[in-house]
Amino acid sequence: MDRTMSRGSVSIEVAVLAPAFVALMVLGGVAGRTAVASAALEAAAHDAARAASISRDATTARREARDAARRQLDWRGISCAGTPAVTFRGSVDGRSTTFNAAFRSAVGQDATVTVEIACTVSYQDIRLPALKSMPAGNRITASFTSPLDRYRSRG
Repeated sequence: MDRTMSRGSVSIEVAVLAPAFVALMVLGGVAGRTAVASAALEAAAHDAARAASISRDATTARREARDAARRQLDWRGISCAGTPAVTFRGSVDGRSTTFNAAFRSAVGQDATVTVEIACTVSYQDIRLPALKSMPAGNRITASFTSPLDRYRSRG
């Protein structure tokens, strides 16, 4: 085979494989960013539910939970597209109820609080115009449930 033809075929191979390689790198970035954000949201939901469960009243619990979630996400360097959505739920004696009702339950009753955090992770900085079907971001949700101390007064 002629050396000139050999060089030309390598150029064609590179031209064909380069976009696929770049797309694979972008896919790796998306998967990595999603995994890191998911782990951070799990940790934030855990910290938020724990902070809420050691509070004495629902108002303080909400404030402490949001602060704990924000600290955890900041510490891990996760920036959501927009403000993370925080949802509060409760249960008393195994029955689903409102967050406030969990804090109004009588001492001695089993009660839990659940904090759910949702965040849209942006892929704008790693998006390629050639990949038209690539999403601009992904909404990730994590929740954690923590028990209220059954022998501690609640407000």
